Amino acid sequence: MSAIHRIIASVKNALETVPAANGHAPAAHHAPVPQTTSAERAELVSSFAHELEAVGGKFLGTIAPQQLAARIAAYAGEIGARTVALGEAATADMKPVASALERAGCAVIRPAAAKDEVRTYARSQIIAADLGISAAEWAIASTGTLAVMGAAARPNSLTLIPPASLVLVSVDRIVMHISDVLAAVAPEAIAATRTTLITGPSRTADIEKRIVLGIHGPKSLAVIVVWPQDD
Repeated sequence: MSAIHRIIASVKNALETVPAANGHAPAAHHAPVPQTTSAERAELVSSFAHELEAVGGKFLGTIAPQQLAARIAAYAGEIGARTVALGEAATADMKPVASALERAGCAVIRPAAAKDEVRTYARSQIIAADLGISAAEWAIASTGTLAVMGAAARPNSLTLIPPASLVLVSVDRIVMHISDVLAAVAPEAIAATRTTLITGPSRTADIEKRIVLGIHGPKSLAVIVVWPQDD
């Protein structure tokens, strides 16, 4: 079964098994993230990394927050990125990341959370970026999928426009199935926010059925799992 078929099957199963109370939609709230032991988290990370690489993504490892800036700057150097579009992330403080990138010689673009015309200008800059860095609310271990919910300071264009995409995700936001995500996020939140499910880099087939990367999105996708050392 392909990754996309596994995703569809998981969504179908979640929609069929989540009961509605008295025929009404569930209340708008976020269910608590299931608590897992370090061993269980490590197993989820391993499964996610395996599935991510199986669909053409690159797993850069589990990184402590204080090591994040140096690792991101090193990765930008590895792929030859000179301009980096950097979004905000609840996962970590991105100011040290921006400073590390600038010290490495990269021009850093920070999408604005201000007026519409400012955001439009930021998008025009993102078009010229070699690397887009964003954060995912969830990672799905069974398919290597990332669930990214756009925000003003972290627009969806970060994962759609630059030829290379780097996504950060917190270790406590890795779950096994998409049904776990649907159970944790209120339907109203999904309806109100542009949510993107990303499974590997962009790829399509031409008329001769040859797979081509990067036609409708990033040609490469890398993921870092942020795991606090005291967690």
